[in-house]
This record gives sequence, structure tokens and C-alpha cells, in this order.
Amino acid sequence: MSDPNSLSARGTRAMHRVHARISTMARPATGFTSMPEPRTIGLFARGKQLAAGNFLFAGHLVTAPDMSIWDIDVPDEVFGQDLHGFAWLDDLAAVGDTAARERAQIWLWRWIDRFGRGRGPGWTPDLTGRRLIRWISHALFLLRARDAEQSEAFYRSLAQQTIFLSRRWHKTLPGLPRFEALTGLIYAGLALEGMGRHVDPARRALDKECKRQVDAQGGIPTRNPEELLEVFTLLTWAATALGEAGQTVSDAHMQAIERIAPTLRTLRHADGGLARFHGGGRGLEGRLDSALAESTVKTRQADGLAMGYARLSAGRTSVIVDASPPPRGESSVNAHASTLAFELTSGRRSVVVSCGSGASFGEEWRRAGRATPSHSTLSLDGLSSARLGELGRGWREEQLVDAPRDVPIQMSQAPDGLRFEGGHDGYLRTHGLTHARTLELTFDGRGMAGEDLLVALEDSARRRFDRLMDAHALQGVPFDIRFHLHPDADAELDMGGAAVSIALKSGELWVFRHDAVAQVALEPSVFLEKGRLKPRATKQVVLSGVAMEYATRIRWSLSKAHETSVAIRDLNRDELDLTT
Repeated sequence: MSDPNSLSARGTRAMHRVHARISTMARPATGFTSMPEPRTIGLFARGKQLAAGNFLFAGHLVTAPDMSIWDIDVPDEVFGQDLHGFAWLDDLAAVGDTAARERAQIWLWRWIDRFGRGRGPGWTPDLTGRRLIRWISHALFLLRARDAEQSEAFYRSLAQQTIFLSRRWHKTLPGLPRFEALTGLIYAGLALEGMGRHVDPARRALDKECKRQVDAQGGIPTRNPEELLEVFTLLTWAATALGEAGQTVSDAHMQAIERIAPTLRTLRHADGGLARFHGGGRGLEGRLDSALAESTVKTRQADGLAMGYARLSAGRTSVIVDASPPPRGESSVNAHASTLAFELTSGRRSVVVSCGSGASFGEEWRRAGRATPSHSTLSLDGLSSARLGELGRGWREEQLVDAPRDVPIQMSQAPDGLRFEGGHDGYLRTHGLTHARTLELTFDGRGMAGEDLLVALEDSARRRFDRLMDAHALQGVPFDIRFHLHPDADAELDMGGAAVSIALKSGELWVFRHDAVAQVALEPSVFLEKGRLKPRATKQVVLSGVAMEYATRIRWSLSKAHETSVAIRDLNRDELDLTT
């Protein structure tokens, strides 16, 4: 993310404003030539909260039942972007009653009155694209019982935003923001009278982005699973809209969809949510299933890595491992030091997790969530396997530096299950040690055995380790292996501290054991989840010890208790709670 105070960023914003105001002088559209069916999925509970005047965006809750959404005090920039992107229309449309529709209508036309002439923070290409998709998708919902003057204002604003987007899409950042801008331009060009000339340029630009951003593995440079889902969703929406308008979807466009679909299937846990790595969450409820269904792509990922992640799956259990170097350069501004971290889900219940992205809770939480100790893996001497670098010139966010570069992995079949073996050199330069991890999941999914190894492989690494031992007065190099637990998992030490019992809401009981090389403790942790007002308290299992020799091996296991049934009917429901 560019520094918003840099000369370049200020210049870009100034030109956005100029083109926004020029666009408002354009000849308006008078109606729709075609109207895509609504494909966005909102949340009924969030829609009811909005209609009641509870505005929950970007981790902030503002309660103002008698106030317009445009009159409330905006807590921060991200909150304001969520307002101007209009994705909340999905939630009000999910409710669909008179009160929700009237709220949506009032807020939309007040946006036109207040910001429609090119004013306000909503005139950026990505937000404009997001907004156009929602306005067009929910047009029937919005235009019901509106008079001719209001309808004319609606069409005029749509046309002006489309013209602005045609002039400025190329000034948005590559990746998800540009996909949003171009998809919005395609939607508007297909739907609005007199705007069809914008479709072909937008299609060609989208083809270039597909080739540039979506690699052969079906991944994107940020390696953020939730961001990949959003890109995939936009591509499927654009493809469907083009098809319904009788236009051919290009090979580059379809091939990107075909590459991404199997990758998302690999990154989906047994509970239907995405693995939470590199700044991503589990994804909006229903978004993944809907996008996969609309794509009609049925293929699954070939053996090996998907966007740098390895997957072990058996029975009701899924394990997803971050098995590649983290993103580099500009793509790493939201990346995490999570190499060889894993997550484990059993049925509908997450067991072992990553803490997640703390971005919605402020900069300190954001930095904490990026560190290795916030992931279920080994950290050495209190350090992360990658560091947050100095602020680069023209960049507000810190990129990852000194990150692992050599991450060899191997997937194979164990005698009674599936095996993952991997290693990384993130601590080689600082400590002379390589971290290697082996995970074996049984064929029935009822147990996983793990082994973490710290080893000095070469003479130069051993000399570095020896110097470190001298610096620590031969007391060894401390390490911690963390297993962060989901907040719904109830954990307690058992068997005199030799094991940890983990009870899930489904009724399953998992037991963590270890080989006594390290000390086990149950410590506080946090679960950082977008859409919550604050981090959720949870627990983590921590194995702590010291590396005294050139090779230190720690073995552990996580398995269902014998009395846990093979099949469990999980009837517990998760309800939306705005207070936690």
C-alpha cells in the first residue's frame, strides 16, 4: 500500500477528483439494456443490524438508529471505504423487507446528493467498481416505488461513475483492487445504455491482469487465500455477465478461473472456510460455495502444492500447511512470518488455528498477527522466521525481509496415513539452525503425529550455532512450538501435565501429547477475526525447551480420544454476535 502522504499518492488522488468532476458533466444513461441477476450473497443478521442503525464495519460498531449512514462519525479510513463501497447493500437485500429497502434507498440517494458530483473518498477506481456492481445487481430492489426524478438521478450517477472508471481504472493497484475496477466497468458497460463501448477495453485489460496475476498453480502473488477467493468471485461474475449478454469469454479469462477453482478447493477446510494465512480470513459465509458452483469447474488440484500450501485430508479432518516462502517485495506488505505453520479442522469445528489478521484492530494487533508466535509453528529465541523491514520509500506498510528462501517439502504416503515433510532456513543466518517439520495424518483422520527438528546441517551453520551458545553461556537456545486453539475449543491440562484435553462443541474430544523433551503449558492467546469488535480470547498449547546440540528433536501428537465416535451429528449453531 503506497504512502498516502507521498507526492505520488496525493497527485493520484487529485487526478481522481479532477476526472470524477469531469465525469459528472457527461451525458447520462437513460436505462438498462440488460441487468445481471444479483449474485452477491449478504448476511441476514447483518442486514437486520444495519436496518436497526447498528453500523459494524472494519472492527468498529457505531450505533445511530436515527441517523443517516453518511452522517455518522467515521472512526477510520477503512470504515469509510466500507461505507462507500456499498457491499452492505448485499446484507440489506438479504433481509429484503420494506424497512431494509427504505434504508437502502434513502442512503443511496443521499450518497448521490452529497458525493455524486465527484466529492468524497469514494471516488477511487476499486471502490467505484465495487459500488457499480452492487447498484446494478440490486437495481430492482433499489428502484421499487421510486419516482421518475429519482430514477433519472440513479441512472445519471451510474453513467458518470462508469465514465470515471473508464478513465482511471489503470491508476489502481494491480491485484484485487484492479480486478474490482475492471469487473465493475464490464458490469456497467453491459448493463447501461450508451456505455457498451467500455466493455472491450475492460475485457482486454482483465485478460492482461489474469495472465499477470494468476500463476500456473492458480495462485496470486500475495498468497492470501481470502483475496484469491475475492478475485475468483469477480472473475466468475464477469464471465457470467458476459455470457448472459451473448459475448464470448476469452481464453485467458476462463483459464484463470479454471486454474483458481481447484486451488481454492485445496485451501478449503473441512468446515467450508478458507485457511487463514497471510492476512486472509475464512471468507464470507457462502461466498466460496457460490463462486465454485457458478464457475462450473469441477476439477481438483493435482498432487503437490496449491499457491504454496500443502493439504492433508482424511475422514472428517483437514490439515493445511504454509509450505512455501512468504510473499516478497510489494506483495508482502500484508504477509505473515508463518512458514511451516498449520491449521487443523475436524468436521465443522476448527481445532488448531492461526491467530489471524489483526488489521481491523489497529496497527499493533496487525503487527502482532504477522509474527511467527501468532501461528501454529516453532519460533526460535523469541524471534520470527521473517522480519518486518524498514519502511520502504513511498510505502506505508512494512514488507517482510530476511524471510525463508529455501523451503523444501515432500508429500508421501506413510504406513498408516499421509505424510508431509518440510523445512525452512529462516533461522539459518541468525542461529545456524534449520527448522524441519513432519506431519502424519492417519487414513481415518482421527490422529496426527508431528515432529519438529532443529538442526545445524553444515560446518558454517555449526560454527554460527557454537558462537550463539557461547553468547548464551552454554544455556542453550530457547524455542517455543505453539498450537493456537479456536476460541470454541475448551482446553485443559490433563494427566499431571503430560497431556492437554481439547473438547469441541460438537462433542469431539482431542488429546495433545508430547515426548517430554520440552515442557508443555496452556497459555492465553487471541483469535483475530474480521467483523468482530475486539480480539477473542482463546488458549494455546506451548511446548518450550532449549536447543543444546546440533540436532534437537521434539515429537508430539494430536488425536481423538478413544471414546469419540467416528460420526458425530454436530447440531450446535454459530450465531452472529456483535459484542465479541
